[in-house]
Amino acid sequence: MSTEVRVPTLGESVSEATVATWFKKPGDKVEADEMLCELETDKVTVEVPSPAAGTMGEIVAPEGETVGVDALLATIEEGSGKSSGAKPKDDKPAKSEEKPAKEDKTDAKADKQTEQKSGGGGGSINVMVPTLGESVSEATVSTWFKKAGDTVEADEMLCELETDKVSVEVPSPGAGTLAEILADEGDTVQAGGKLAILSSGSDAGVEQATDDAPADGDQYQQPKAGGGKDVEDAPSAKKAMAEAGLTADQVTGTGKDGRIMKEDVAKAAASDTKHAKAEAEPSPKPAPAKRAPSPASDAEREERVKMTRLRQTIAKRLKDSQNTAAMLTTYNEVDMTEVMALRSEYKDEFLKKHGVKLGFMSFFTKACVHALKEVPEVNAEIDGTEIVYKNFVHMGIAAGTPTGLVVPVIRDADAMSFATIEKAIAEKGAKARDGKLTMDEMQGGTFTISNGGVYGSLLSSPILNPPQSGILGMHKIQDRPMAIKGEVKIRPMMYLALSYDHRIVDGKGAVTFLVRVKEALEDPRRLLMDL
Repeated sequence: MSTEVRVPTLGESVSEATVATWFKKPGDKVEADEMLCELETDKVTVEVPSPAAGTMGEIVAPEGETVGVDALLATIEEGSGKSSGAKPKDDKPAKSEEKPAKEDKTDAKADKQTEQKSGGGGGSINVMVPTLGESVSEATVSTWFKKAGDTVEADEMLCELETDKVSVEVPSPGAGTLAEILADEGDTVQAGGKLAILSSGSDAGVEQATDDAPADGDQYQQPKAGGGKDVEDAPSAKKAMAEAGLTADQVTGTGKDGRIMKEDVAKAAASDTKHAKAEAEPSPKPAPAKRAPSPASDAEREERVKMTRLRQTIAKRLKDSQNTAAMLTTYNEVDMTEVMALRSEYKDEFLKKHGVKLGFMSFFTKACVHALKEVPEVNAEIDGTEIVYKNFVHMGIAAGTPTGLVVPVIRDADAMSFATIEKAIAEKGAKARDGKLTMDEMQGGTFTISNGGVYGSLLSSPILNPPQSGILGMHKIQDRPMAIKGEVKIRPMMYLALSYDHRIVDGKGAVTFLVRVKEALEDPRRLLMDL
């Protein structure tokens, strides 16, 4: 019985990949979840695990071939026997049968190289950086919960990684002793990189397994130094080297067994450019000086804390937004009397029926969806020289957390009821506070609502969340005297602010959008009548 190995989902807007490396060849034995090959997309590198244990059958897509999502890569013949349709390329298996001792050593090395527990009473397991999500290639080790020498159980949390967007906990792949930590706190690690070595069984055996030289005929050999390596470089790397005018000797490979990847070529090219520029400018300008030191009396009372990756990303994205978009803000105010009365009248019945409280956010979400239908450019984005109009609304709800600002996305908010919106906001808000949001839950938003009123803000100008073209700022509800039909009355008023990208949203469209939001909130019946 054979099992198909297919191309996994590659991420949003990614439809194809190039087969960079096969770690197995036809006839090799494989375990379930053992890495079979590596795919390269224009954004990330994706490893493909084996869907079952068995023998490697036919490789349908060789290295260098471009494949689409769900395309057939290879087959796995399940069971301990050899594949009926694929034979080993050499006589090593037969040779191993004649020399059992050598077979044991080869199998142990193969297991180590494939990050599985080695046979015989003790061995080692590599603790690897997990997949970090679409367009995220590196993370920072923020916390180790264990130290070298500690005993750990399978699935016990070993460390926490921090990416630009989320925190990722790394569990132990097995039970044993944490033999060595390879990436200390504060170190930056790549997706698929090695974090630590876990020793299993009665003895560590880590250094011995690492230092043993491969025997003759060993299937897994150490890469040769320098240009004499016998590892085939990634096809995309070869193309990049040709374009950059570099040779393999000028590039340091970071892939499996020293294999040169596309990213390695980019780093080498950048390094060459930097050196050439330095030679052309022998007297470079000195780096900008840091701020003047504080007086001694103040320095003792200061504390320096390194910015988290999330905070650095927030700072960079907000500044990039200001530098890229032609951002402008228009303001209005809304009388919240009708919404507050409606909420007060039905909140108990709403909670009883739907199991969630009726808040203001569902009213604002509905009002924005209503306005976006009339002014679709506020829900659009710029892609090069084209404007992409979205015929759906994925509503981003900005939320403050202890680690920084995050924007979970409520997908297809235009098709949701008040109750569904409230449940989705409550669920995403809880995940945001607990740091449990996934990458998918923070991507793909088409418009954002930010509620500074929960912190007491009376008026502000929100910053766009690129590549979006609009963001609505809510503020504190405050009683103010208003002229109503010639009389002065006290009404609960809120200032609204719409920041928009003036490159695709004209002033008329922005003002119209905000007026429609105001009208829908001051008379919620308009939402029901679609007016």
